[in-house]
Amino acid sequence: SAARFNFPVGLGVDATGNVYVADAKNFIIRKITPAGEVSTFAGAPFQLGSADGAGGAARFFLPYGLAVDSAGNVYVADQGNHLIRKITPAGVVSTLAGGAAQSGFVDGSGAAARFNTPFGIAVDAGGNLLVADSGNNAIRRVTAAGVVSTLAGSAAAGALDGPAATARFNQPRGVAGGASGDIFQAPFRDHPPPHPSA
Repeated sequence: SAARFNFPVGLGVDATGNVYVADAKNFIIRKITPAGEVSTFAGAPFQLGSADGAGGAARFFLPYGLAVDSAGNVYVADQGNHLIRKITPAGVVSTLAGGAAQSGFVDGSGAAARFNTPFGIAVDAGGNLLVADSGNNAIRRVTAAGVVSTLAGSAAAGALDGPAATARFNQPRGVAGGASGDIFQAPFRDHPPPHPSA
């Protein structure tokens, strides 16, 4: 109860029961042990940016979605930077896909790909990342090697069922992968994300 957070959004749990938190408005990723001890896992409080590095040397800008894979790697939808970030179990942060502060809608590998305010993130049964790319109204997939493709949706917002290429979403937020390979997403229904200055 002595710990404090500022707009915690995404949560993930590793195999040993540690909980990782995207503490969005502190611009950091926190770790909570099964005993309830809270520490800063990556980033520095109140210091926004996009720098990769170990622990407190890394920087985030409104980290929102968070997911943990079976190896204990933590993945972050770094919304304000339009990036997908990876944090190793040792706390080393790297950019898996996207260009820092460069929004767009481009499939491709690593830094060539573009996102627009990615929100939710999940790990599927094959170890790929599923991303609710909110500003692009699309569901994207990112491989372990950082190759980005669009699974469904387009830049045009809508609420249309159908094949992946013609389906439409409106600011998807949450995403999850089922054991059978199905993908589930939660649409925008409330308020838009807070402005970075909020």
